[in-house]
Amino acid sequence: MQGTKPVSYALLFLFCLQITSASSASAPKADKQFVKTSCNVTTYPSVCNKALSPYAGYIKSSRLKLTYLALSLTLKAANASSTLISNLAKNKRLTPYEAEIIRDCIENIEDSVDQLQQTLLAIAHLRGEDKAFQLSNAKTWASAAITNENTCIDAFQESPVSASVKKRVQNSLVGVTRLNSNALYLINHLY
Repeated sequence: MQGTKPVSYALLFLFCLQITSASSASAPKADKQFVKTSCNVTTYPSVCNKALSPYAGYIKSSRLKLTYLALSLTLKAANASSTLISNLAKNKRLTPYEAEIIRDCIENIEDSVDQLQQTLLAIAHLRGEDKAFQLSNAKTWASAAITNENTCIDAFQESPVSASVKKRVQNSLVGVTRLNSNALYLINHLY
C-alpha cells in the first residue's frame, strides 16, 4: 500500500509535464542549453538529452527539477518494462526454463520499480533538515535499482532463451538502465 503513493505522485507529475512539454519548444535558449550541458556529462548524453529536452521550459536551470524529472521518466520506463515482461510471462509457448528466467526477471524489475519510488521519495525530501541523509538514500536506492535491472539483463544474456524473447526484454531493460544511470549521475552531482 505504502509503495503506491510515490507512484501516484510520480505519475501525476509526469501527466503535468506532458502539458508543460508542449510549450517547451518555445523554451528560452538558456533553458535548453542548461539541459544539454547537464546531459553532456552523463553516462548516456543522447539518451538524457532526448528524454529531458522536451521539458526544458519546466526545468529552467534547476538541478533538482532536472534530477526529479530524470527519475520520474526512469520510473515510467521501468513500469513499462515490468508490464512488457509480465505479458511475456503469459506466453504459453515458453519452455519451463524460459518461464523461470522471466519470473526471476519480473521480481528484479518489481524491486527496481520499488527502489526508484524510494529514490523519488528521498529526492522529494531534500529540502528538509536531513538533506545529507536523504541524498545518501537516493544514491543507494538508485544504485540498487540499476543492480536489479542488470541482474535481469545478465540472466537473459547467459541463458538459452529464444532470441525474440531475449531481444524484447534486453531492449526494454537497456533503455531503463541507461535512463537510471543518467539519473544516478544527476543525483551524484546535485550539490
